[in-house]
Amino acid sequence: MGRLIEQILKFGVVGVLAFIVDFGVMTALVEYAHMSPIIAAGISFVVSVTFNYLASMRFVFVPREDLSRSSQLAIFLALSVVGLIINEVIMWGGEHAFLAAGVDYEGSRLYMLVKVIATVAVAVWNFASRKRWLDAGA
Repeated sequence: MGRLIEQILKFGVVGVLAFIVDFGVMTALVEYAHMSPIIAAGISFVVSVTFNYLASMRFVFVPREDLSRSSQLAIFLALSVVGLIINEVIMWGGEHAFLAAGVDYEGSRLYMLVKVIATVAVAVWNFASRKRWLDAGA
C-alpha cells in the first residue's frame, strides 16, 4: 500500500507540472493567438502529453520488462488518445452548455474552469490506465 501512495504522490507532482504546461499553452493560444478554446485545448494537451510521457515513465511507473520501449510508447499514446477524446468532449460540452445559457464563454474565461474539470477527469483515466497497462510495479 505504501508503494501505491508513493506512486500516486509522484503521479500528482508530474500531473501538476503537466497541467501547468497544458493550461499555459492553452491560455496563450486563446488569449494571444485568438484560437478557439476547443482547438487550443487539443493542441496544449498534445504538448503536455510529451512532457508527461517522459516524466511518468522515468519517475512514476516502473517500465514493464516484457514490453519494448516502442511498445510502451505505443500503449502510452493509445491511452493518451483516449484522454484527448475525454478532454475534447468535456471542453466541447462546457462551451456549448455556457453558450446555450447565453454566457460569453471566452470573454468570461469560463473555458479555464472547464479545462480544470477536463484535467481532473483525464488524470483519473491516465493513472488507472497507465497503472494497468504500463506499470510493472506491485
